[in-house]
Formats: sequence, C-alpha cells, structure tokens
Amino acid sequence: MTASDIEWTNVTWNPVTGCTKISAGCQNCYAAVMARRLKAMGLGKYRNGFDVTLHPSSLEYPYNLKKGQMIFVNSMSDLFHKDIPIDFIQEVFKVMNDNPQHRFQVLTKRAERILELNSKLNFTDNIWLGVSVENQSTTSRIEFLANSSAKVKFLSIEPLLDEIKHIPFIEKIDWVIVGGESGPKARPMLEDWVLKIKANCEEHSVPFFFKQWGGVNKKKTGRLLLNQTWDALPLTAKTSL
Repeated sequence: MTASDIEWTNVTWNPVTGCTKISAGCQNCYAAVMARRLKAMGLGKYRNGFDVTLHPSSLEYPYNLKKGQMIFVNSMSDLFHKDIPIDFIQEVFKVMNDNPQHRFQVLTKRAERILELNSKLNFTDNIWLGVSVENQSTTSRIEFLANSSAKVKFLSIEPLLDEIKHIPFIEKIDWVIVGGESGPKARPMLEDWVLKIKANCEEHSVPFFFKQWGGVNKKKTGRLLLNQTWDALPLTAKTSL
C-alpha cells in the first residue's frame, strides 16, 4: 500500500503488477516505465518487470489500515486482464467486500471482461468500478460498465487524445475524470475537448473532476480549467460509507 499523488485517490494497492498494451492510451504507459525502474532498483515485487504477476501477500494490506481510505486498486496493472485468474480476482473482491470502511476504485480497459465475470463478483457499495476512455472509439467500453452490477460507475478519460463528441450511456455514469497525458512524450490535449466533456456532464448532472493538463511538466501546466479547479466526487461518496 502506497500513499498516492494521484489527485482523485489517497493510496494505491497492487495485489497484481504488470500489464500489456491494448490501445492508444497505453502508448506511453507510466506504469511500464516505473516497473522497469523498480526492477532495476532490485525491488522483489517487480522481479518480473511489467509481466503480469500476482501478489497474494498483498491481499492483507487493506485490513491493516485503521482509517477509511480512498484506494486505487492496481495502479500498476489491470484487475480484469485476461492473465489474472478469476479465483484471484474473487479474492481481491472478498478483501474489498470485507473492508466497507474503504472506498475501492477499480479501473480497467478490459471492459468486455467486466460482464464475463459480473455474476461471479460481489459489487458491494464501497467498490467503484471505472473504465478508461481516450477517444471516441474507446467509448464503446462504457456500455459494458453501464450494464455491470457496480453501484458506483466512473470514467477515467485520461489521457484524452482526441475530441469526444458524445459519451454514450452517460446517464448511467456517476463520475467523470478528465486529464491530459504527462511525461516527456506527452501528446497534446485541447481545452475545447475538455469543455465539451464538461458540458456533457453538466447536461446530465454527472460530477466532473479535472485531473491535470499534463504535458512534459505537469506541475507547471497545473489543474486550472476556466481559472479554477474541478474536484467533484460521485454524489454517492457522501452516503456510501
């Protein structure tokens, strides 16, 4: 369990590490770069680099936190990756089910597998399920999320790589996060793209969270949109715990 500087969570929890690239949003994956760096530093958890690796010993961590936290699950992987066995995913869900004092944020690009496993997983109120979206073509992932049993559903539109004119099933979405890509190879994000998504959210009363502009120096570009920050959380965040 690691304290996080990701603006929309408190800590990260990685019972699995490693992943594979499946879409344009993965091109400059920060987790892959970090995994290689941690392997070079000799950290045993990253002995396999960015190959998918299960860490059963990490399952106990949420039980040891005395205070309720916002926990991003698998910041260094994707819980719905095809190489993660269903029984291990169920073990992760049991940990989340057993710890209602925490809010667990699960984010995936493998939206199809959500419905494949939906009936085998217990989506308690403290599990927030999201899909990553980076352009109009990847909004197809939203339908799988919308039809899941998750009580809180969210979108992480980061990195936003192109204009998204329409967000399908937005009426079933509880939260939208938008952010630009960061790092030395960051691709640009236009303000107009962000404002269109914000307007779409406002039209359907969906809480909107603007994470960052990104770029080579994300601290310099900052988080201001229309001269202010936008940090809304799901409305259920006030009542789900």
